[in-house]
Amino acid sequence: MASLVLIGASGLAREALAIARESGLRPIGVLDDAADRLPRTLDGVLVLGPIQEVVRFPESRLLVCIRSGATRARIVERLATLGVGADRYAVLLDRSVRNPGHCPVGPGSVLFAGVAITVDAVVGRHVVAMPGATIAHDCVIGDFATLGSGVSLGGGAHIGRAANLGLNVSVRFGAVVGAGATIGMGSAVLDDVPPDETWAGVPAAPVGDFGGRSAQAKRNSTKPMSGSVPWMSAGFR
Repeated sequence: MASLVLIGASGLAREALAIARESGLRPIGVLDDAADRLPRTLDGVLVLGPIQEVVRFPESRLLVCIRSGATRARIVERLATLGVGADRYAVLLDRSVRNPGHCPVGPGSVLFAGVAITVDAVVGRHVVAMPGATIAHDCVIGDFATLGSGVSLGGGAHIGRAANLGLNVSVRFGAVVGAGATIGMGSAVLDDVPPDETWAGVPAAPVGDFGGRSAQAKRNSTKPMSGSVPWMSAGFR
């Protein structure tokens, strides 16, 4: 039975521990730079020390359990300087995950209960998909992206590196959420979201611009697709 070390003593780590145990992995502990200020155990496993102690566990699989994708990326870069390669990272899939098209899921990713992936989608490295997220055909989920519970992605949506989608966000088919962007919970994304921006609302708009989206954004969201029928141009596919 392969052993597993988690990076980050977080709520996400506790959730991942439950999947790991059910999946047959043997969690042996958690590494966290605040180890000296934490309890000795987290959900029944030892807090082993700061992150640099990863060198003590050369045979163990690893999983970075930090909610922020940008922070996950920084930790993975740091671990690389300690000799940790991509092959060291576990992929955790809850038993209820549906992936009938055998879409690839990158190392370091964790998909929680009820996540559904249809066909011809790609899930990158170190992605977190919380319970009930839906990833439709031809979606691309960039490395370190985070999908909150109940996120629904229309076909062909692209989610950029380290983007963060809150609870119950819906993304229109073919829309692009740029790298590092944040989408507030419950939002409906009808337009492309530029990198590193924060959008929220129904329809989603840049935070601070809820009085109205730009004229170009409005045109983009209402412009029919070439050869489409009305219900398709309204965002259903």
